[in-house]
Amino acid sequence: MSPPGERRPPYLVPGGRTVTPLNSPLEVGVRALVLLAESHPRPLDLAQLVALDYLVLHSGEFDGPHSLHPDLPARAGELGRKRELLEQGLLVLIRAGLADIVSGEGGLMYAATETGPTFVEVLEAPYVTSLRERAEWALHHYGSPAHARSVTNQIINRASSGSASERAGHG
Repeated sequence: MSPPGERRPPYLVPGGRTVTPLNSPLEVGVRALVLLAESHPRPLDLAQLVALDYLVLHSGEFDGPHSLHPDLPARAGELGRKRELLEQGLLVLIRAGLADIVSGEGGLMYAATETGPTFVEVLEAPYVTSLRERAEWALHHYGSPAHARSVTNQIINRASSGSASERAGHG
């Protein structure tokens, strides 16, 4: 076990690739499962999951509970990578039988299977409890597809205006 504050080493996975546990498909998949379990049986599309995952991690930016992850200057850049990581994490969930792809009005959506919420219920880590609280808050305030688009636009606009003010020396 690494001492607190020490960066954990990457892990070797099949195919010779290395991954770190932070923002790995498994971690992002667990966050997606928490969101899907909280919205169960209602499915969510990928755009909603991207926005809601950001909200869960950075809820303090949106007058919600204290953010789980630190407010780093480049956090808005997470959106670009988050979609790909979520797709990989959702595949992990589907293979494990915890989530499914369903057809919805707007196309393909994702939903927790009947075992998904049960799996989340047995996770006892304090981080998962915090995730669940924030997922419930995010879904209550921003769960519709329109709200997801609005949140994504807010994040992009903040990144654009923040970058401009930083370049001007006001950041």
